Amino acid sequence: MPENEAAQEKTGRIYLLDELRGFAVFCMIFYHAFYTIGFLFGNEAGVYYFWFFMPAEPYFAGLFMFISGIACNLSHSNLSRGLKLLAVAMGVTLVTGIFLPRDIITFGILHFLAVCMILAGLLKPVFERHSFSIWPVLVCAMLFLFTMNVQNGYLGSGYPLVLELPKQLYVNNWLAPLGIHNPFFLSADYFPIIPWIFVYAAGIFTGRLAKAGKFPGIMYRSQVPQLSWLGRHALLLYLIHQPVIYGGCLLLSYMHILG
Repeated sequence: MPENEAAQEKTGRIYLLDELRGFAVFCMIFYHAFYTIGFLFGNEAGVYYFWFFMPAEPYFAGLFMFISGIACNLSHSNLSRGLKLLAVAMGVTLVTGIFLPRDIITFGILHFLAVCMILAGLLKPVFERHSFSIWPVLVCAMLFLFTMNVQNGYLGSGYPLVLELPKQLYVNNWLAPLGIHNPFFLSADYFPIIPWIFVYAAGIFTGRLAKAGKFPGIMYRSQVPQLSWLGRHALLLYLIHQPVIYGGCLLLSYMHILG
């Protein structure tokens, strides 16, 4: 491919990011469907598959965060987008608190992404000074591993590399958005800032390649249009998928198919 054609190819939409985001959304929908079928409608198969797929949840959620970090390099309005998303997230908290108090979403993935977008908007002049380097990505990976047990009251990956945090921090839930809370904290969907912000930050640093148009050419060509569509409509699907799943399960229950 001539050099000018290759450069032109890399100025368009990065479809692979849409498709990976769509895959993460697809996994999320099925995971939440198993939860609804199993725990809200008492179906044993739903419970089984929910627990079966639970170990995979952090991976497809992390993939979504990483891609969101990459994408923030391509947006001119991260601060505005973050504030709007925060309003939507608070609406989700309000609605779940009223209609599903036992499954209230206090600080879910929308809250997390909104905070990250706001921070990305405020810090954009800082990270835009630098081109891509692998070292910040590796540092983010190490920080993620070092802080992944904050909810358990310590830093480090496990014995003997453990630094216990003051127990006084875990008396109340004021620091719950950071991953520090007492045993009574409740959020059906919970992705605290620590350690997940380091996944998002790794995406930001990796996204410097996208900003420079240096991703491989194949990433700019659509391979699975269906997943790409899911990825482009991720927020809408997040907001409507649970009511749709619940309504479908309710219909199947009335028909004595589910139960």
